[in-house]
Amino acid sequence: MAKANNVITFSDEQAMVLQSARDFCADKSPVTAVRALLPGNTGYSDDVWQEMVALGWLGIALPEQYGGSGLGFGSVVPLAESMGRGLLSTPFFSTTLAAQAILRAGESQQKDTWLPRLAEGTTATLALLDNEDWGAPDTTCTATVAGSEITLQGTKWYVPDAAVAQLFVVHASLDGESALVLVERAQLADSALQSQTLIDETKRACKVDFSGVSVSADAVMRGPLAASALRDIHLLGALLVAAEAAGSAAACLDVVVDYLKTRKQFGRLIGSYQGLKHPTVEILTAMDSARCHVYHAASVIGDEALSEDAEVACRMSKAQATDAITFAGDRAIQFHGGMGFTYECDAQLYMRRAQWVQQQFGDAYHHRKRLAALLLD
Repeated sequence: MAKANNVITFSDEQAMVLQSARDFCADKSPVTAVRALLPGNTGYSDDVWQEMVALGWLGIALPEQYGGSGLGFGSVVPLAESMGRGLLSTPFFSTTLAAQAILRAGESQQKDTWLPRLAEGTTATLALLDNEDWGAPDTTCTATVAGSEITLQGTKWYVPDAAVAQLFVVHASLDGESALVLVERAQLADSALQSQTLIDETKRACKVDFSGVSVSADAVMRGPLAASALRDIHLLGALLVAAEAAGSAAACLDVVVDYLKTRKQFGRLIGSYQGLKHPTVEILTAMDSARCHVYHAASVIGDEALSEDAEVACRMSKAQATDAITFAGDRAIQFHGGMGFTYECDAQLYMRRAQWVQQQFGDAYHHRKRLAALLLD
């Protein structure tokens, strides 16, 4: 995204990315396809994933020297919004954020080894949480030096797409400072992964025990770059979830409007009642506000360490988008009456998405508490 005179503008390339992503997600992820994938182990279609890889989506934010498109991280946002609108879940977000961690904190050898592979579709994920609290200040997962190797001790919760990931970027404490450790799937025993149940059935996560895993010293990213990258990854993750939530809120609004235009009570379409019109407009304004925040954030982030303005934009995006999808999901349930509480009603898919969004990279309160310190003296 480019920003000029406080107006967000799209380049031709970014406009094509947005239109292509919308068409792709609408075609590949209708609600019938979403429901068909819910019982599966991975939650996504491998054929669709391979098509996304072939389209170059995994490399869109990576420099050309690593096999990417060099369009920057802001160009991922239209993809995220489109995927949210279609409730299309794949390892895309996990792999994209893992690639950003290596791009921002890795040494030349680590970048040369992993970034081209991630751009070509190797799946990766981030192992950040030692418990369910995004506000926890420190990690309890430790890395200790033993000769030429570094050994991990600790368990990570809610690791997204862990069951299909070939690479884990693990946040650990090494000599009292934050470090990011690269662990390959082959280094983990099958028993190390324990599937965790999520409220959003389109998503998958595992608890992963890294205790006893040893890696070479060249698999560790540490120092100021790693600390900066870890901070940025939390913000970029929040932005992607916000973009996805804005797309889901738009799709939820479509479900609401379609129902209001077809359901009749007392001989009148229920969409004619003021008590339903006003909340529907509130969904629209909340969703539009979320999109504005999201695309503003996309216009101020880059490949360098995120500025304070970028941090403010990412936190505002997550807070607003969380509120938007939560309100939209709740109203969709209520407007459908008793049917809205049933599993067969599509409205519940968006309420589940809203509950999941709240818990990813911090809820609205988490971000507003930190915004207060940034914006208020």
